[in-house]
Amino acid sequence: MLVKFETFLVRMNQVFIGVMMGIMFVLVFINVVTRYVFGFSFATTEEISTFLMIWITYIGAGLALREGRLAAIDLFQDLLPEKIRRATRAMIGVIILIFFSILAYYGTKMVQFGWAQETWATQIPRGIPYLAVPLGAAFLGLHLILMFRKWLDKDWCESPVKEDVDMEEGETL
Repeated sequence: MLVKFETFLVRMNQVFIGVMMGIMFVLVFINVVTRYVFGFSFATTEEISTFLMIWITYIGAGLALREGRLAAIDLFQDLLPEKIRRATRAMIGVIILIFFSILAYYGTKMVQFGWAQETWATQIPRGIPYLAVPLGAAFLGLHLILMFRKWLDKDWCESPVKEDVDMEEGETL
């Protein structure tokens, strides 16, 4: 049942990111055409595109975490013996989860603060774009919890995008 939930979470996350990227592409394309062909642009499309980019970044970070694509400095822990390395990664994982919890908490405070204010162009509550911070932190924490054992071993999930490189085993670029 947990595996089904995890699969559902990942798929919905991917769909959500894909839809937001598609909307952002259309808005930016329309704005470029109107700016360079007709001589005007829409302020709302720029603002919405900016908000979508923020949402894509925060919500998509959980997927990047699953694939081991987030920036990390793990040179020193890789030099440690296996048992100490796993214990170190476990400690780091707990610290990261605590950080995500704090980020979600203060992100919620930021949403509450911003809800009474409106954005400049779209006139929506500022809390809506700010909501990306606590939701992104919660998704990051949830992804880390669901894959914690794999994270300890750096057993990253495969990217759905396959690289088109024909190389012999052991060959480097």
